[in-house]
Formats: sequence, structure tokens, C-alpha cells
Amino acid sequence: MQDSSNNFTKIKNHTYKNFKFALKKIAITSIAIAGITFAAGASAHASTENLTTVYYVYVDDQYIGTVTDKSKIESLIDQKVEEEQSLYQNLNLSLNSEVSFIPEQVFHANSVANNSQVAEEIVKEINVQADATALVIGGKPVAYVENKDKAKEVLDQLKLKYVSEAELKAVEAKKAADTATLPPLKENESRILDVRLSEEVSTFDEKIEPAKIMSVENAVKLLEKGSLEEVKYKVKEGDVLGGIAQAHNLTTKQLLSINPGLTEESTLQIDQELNVTVLKPFVQVIVDKEYFTKEVMPFEKEVEETESMFKGDTKVKQEGKDGVRAATYRISEQNGQVITKKLSKEEVLQQPVKHIVLKGTKVIPSRGDGNFIWPTGGGYISSDVGYRWGRMHKGLDIARPSDRTIKAADNGVVVSAGYDGSFGNKIVIDHQNGYRTIYAHLASISVNPGQVVSKGSKIGVMGSTGNSTGVHLHFELYKNGSLQNPLDYIR
Repeated sequence: MQDSSNNFTKIKNHTYKNFKFALKKIAITSIAIAGITFAAGASAHASTENLTTVYYVYVDDQYIGTVTDKSKIESLIDQKVEEEQSLYQNLNLSLNSEVSFIPEQVFHANSVANNSQVAEEIVKEINVQADATALVIGGKPVAYVENKDKAKEVLDQLKLKYVSEAELKAVEAKKAADTATLPPLKENESRILDVRLSEEVSTFDEKIEPAKIMSVENAVKLLEKGSLEEVKYKVKEGDVLGGIAQAHNLTTKQLLSINPGLTEESTLQIDQELNVTVLKPFVQVIVDKEYFTKEVMPFEKEVEETESMFKGDTKVKQEGKDGVRAATYRISEQNGQVITKKLSKEEVLQQPVKHIVLKGTKVIPSRGDGNFIWPTGGGYISSDVGYRWGRMHKGLDIARPSDRTIKAADNGVVVSAGYDGSFGNKIVIDHQNGYRTIYAHLASISVNPGQVVSKGSKIGVMGSTGNSTGVHLHFELYKNGSLQNPLDYIR
């Protein structure tokens, strides 16, 4: 029995071709011997009745062993295929190697056969494989599915996460028809021009282990995520978010984004599990769209300087008006997020009108020329400068003008502007040439202390504030501190 095992080990190392050659030599030798011993033919014929057929078993060109009943090996192989087929019913299975049997007749079959050992070796040597289609990205297979139809279904399902089935069919039909022109879009209408993948995905057929073949659903998930497994990290004493992120080649922002509920203010707990895997998709879906809309074209603003107006004064020369344009945009979205938006076509329907403002540059002289103007829009003198009711009335009272605007009698600087007892609202202007004027009982004041005013500019509105008998302007004029009669200076 030990010799038989040694013989098996030696023969097993022979190749199929070498062993066939050995069989030829045996056959030739047998013929020679038969010729020499022909005289003993009758005796030899009787001995052939004790011959038994054995089978030399090969897996591809590798000798495995010798058996007396090849049907048992064939049944063993069939059983293995059937077991795999029961697990993978939809797959087309086959052996990954060719098993062959070489018959020979021998006198003592049991001395050369190793039935149980061959059975064990066969189980080890042969494997079941399945027809599959590989999805290839960047020259490398990343997933296997049942066939090319399933591969197309995977890519379609990936695209259908971002477009409807009707939209995808319309795009494919348009590509097939190679239609160059498309009907015009209505306002605020969009259409899909293309649905494509960020990486080129090719396919090829291959025979692989059945367990490696994915369902359409799992293949879609793999392409989306880049990996179906996530790495977890358990928090240790002294850990901080930034350190954990850096140790796993992540930013703190990325770490927070893949751990819902975690914030920068969160307190980490010992043994708390964190997801530290950033799943990079193998491929992303890009949807190219076209969008038509009408847009407002904001008017431009322009300021024109003019010496015809005093510095600080402004006036609208031309009112601005928005325009309208028809705009067509090309938009690309990657996994639902806009990555580019470009204006592909525009038509101006209504030109915008520029808004123009005149800005005065004329410097207001703070020094008066001594020629005073009437401080109201007309009116009459209701009371003159002089004694009245036994006391001095220091100014002119002007009433009933055509409008109640009070004007500066000459260029100057506002000394004070505010409420002053019996004067009510009062303005004092220093004309920087020895003259000062006072405007009292105003309903409102339009200037501030320190402001430079020009002759004839509005400084307030006539009223009846303070100690007043009615709506009027009390107007006083001083020269070097001495009261003057305004009528002597008004031109």
C-alpha cells in the first residue's frame, strides 16, 4: 500500500503529454514481448480474462491520479456544479478547467488506483466559474454583473437617480436620430441635452468566480460610493476632532459631513465610533441642460459733474429704466449640483436707459459781496426797523409772500440754527465781510451750523414760532456788530 502511494506521487508530477508518450513505449514493448512468446499464445489468452480497465485522470495537462470508476469522478464534478448552480441560479456556470480520462487495462487495478485520493484532489483542483461582464473604469474592472444587458441596466439606473425614465429615453432617442435642430424653448422652460458619466465606462466579458458577480442594485451602489465598506474609528482618551481627521487624511469639515449629528462643539466620548471613510465615487452623473428665460437688465448709473450747480447739490437729469433680454443658458449638473452655468445665447428685447445725475462742482463762496437780496418770495413789510410800542424793533417783519421759502440774503456761513426763546426757530449767517443776518420765527430749518450757503439758497420755511403775532419772517442785519436797516442794503 505504501508503494502504491509513492507511485501515485511520482506519476502525479508527470504532464498529460509525457504520460501519453510513456503509454506508447509500454505498448511497443508489449508487442515485442508478445512476438517472442507467441508460442505460449493459448496461455496468454487465458490470462487476459483477468485484465481490468483503469483511468488516468487529468485536470488540463496536470496528472491527478488513477481511478477504477470514472463515473464516480464525473458524478463528483456534476455534484459540485449543481451545488454552485443552486446558489447562483441565474448564472451560466462551467468548470474552470478541463477534466479528461485516459483508459488502460491492467492486471492488478487496486495496486495502481487511488480512488479516494483522486476524489479529494479533484475537489481541490476544480472550481466553478460563471460568465460575467466587467464594468471597466480607468482601465480596471471595478464591478462584475451577469451580462452586458445587466451592465447597461446598471449605468441606466445610475443615470435615473438624476433624470426621469422619460427624459433618459428622449435623450437616447435624440442621439440615435442625430437631430441637429431643436424647437425653441418657452419662457422659463428647460430641456435635457445629454446625460453622461464623469468617467468612461467600458465592458468586456470574462469568466470569474460566481461570488464576485453583483446584483444591479449593489453595482449601482458601488459606482456611487466607490466602496461598499466604511472604516470606523473608536475615540480614545485625549482625541480631538482635528487630530482624528488629520490621522485619516480628512479635513475636519469632511469628518463632520460623514458623521451626521456631529458638530465642532460636540463632546467626544471614549469608545464612541466615528466614520472616517470618505467615499469617493467611481463615477458621477453629469446632466447637461438648456434653460431659456427673460431677464431684467439693470440700468447703469452715471454722474455728470456740472459747474452750473453748487458743490453738494444734485439733480436727476434722466431717470433710469431697466431693460429686458432673452437669455439661453447651458447648465451642467454633477450628481444634482450645478458645476457650470454659461450664457450660450442672448437677445436684447428692450435696452436699459441710463440713470444720469447732475452733480454740482461750483464752489459756494463763504464771503458775501455786500449786495443783499430780498429773503422771501415777495410779500410785504408788516413792521419796519425802529421804535414800536415804546421799544426798539430791530428788524423787518415780512408777511404774506408768494411762497414761504426763506432764502439766504447773501453768501455766508451758518453760525447757528435752532430754537432761541422769543425768536423761535432762528438762523444766524455770518457773511465773512463784517455783515451778519438773522432769520427768526421759522416753521422749519433747512441748514446746519458751519454750512456754507449761497445767496438765494433755501435755508428754511416761514412760520410763527416763538413770540410771534402771525406767520412772518423777522429779518435783522448787522454790520460789524451794529444794527442796520436791511432796506439800505437790499438791491
